[in-house]
Amino acid sequence: MAGGSRPPAVAGHGASERLLPAGRVRRRADFLRCYREGRRRQGRALALYFIPNGLGEPRIGVTASRKVGGAVERHQLKRWIREIYRRWAGRRRLPAIDIVVHLKPEAKGLVFETFRQDLLRGLAGLAAAHSQPSEPEVPAPEGKGKAR
Repeated sequence: MAGGSRPPAVAGHGASERLLPAGRVRRRADFLRCYREGRRRQGRALALYFIPNGLGEPRIGVTASRKVGGAVERHQLKRWIREIYRRWAGRRRLPAIDIVVHLKPEAKGLVFETFRQDLLRGLAGLAAAHSQPSEPEVPAPEGKGKAR
């Protein structure tokens, strides 16, 4: 594009699609809390750890060990994750949770579309699980003696 101009915004894909720093998990303590106290969902190439954050909006963080590959490969996969998450329309349906995406060594050789499907499957599961109304707890019937 000449002159550094940007293409016109597509309807529904404006500034709200940006992933601001407030939308990212950055502190080591937040990552550790997610790993230690959070729940986990497994995919083929990644594991999603998540925990409520009390901040009013979801945040995402990404980790990758050297088992995934060299620095270039790890950073490319991290960029893919942030881009897929940033453009995912279901992001607005997520509750206020911290999500840490941990890359598995299997992620190294995947093509973008396969990787994207794996990540979106996990994220969609989070959105669906948190959008369903929780059922009220039904107290156990009071009985005499042991249940048989």
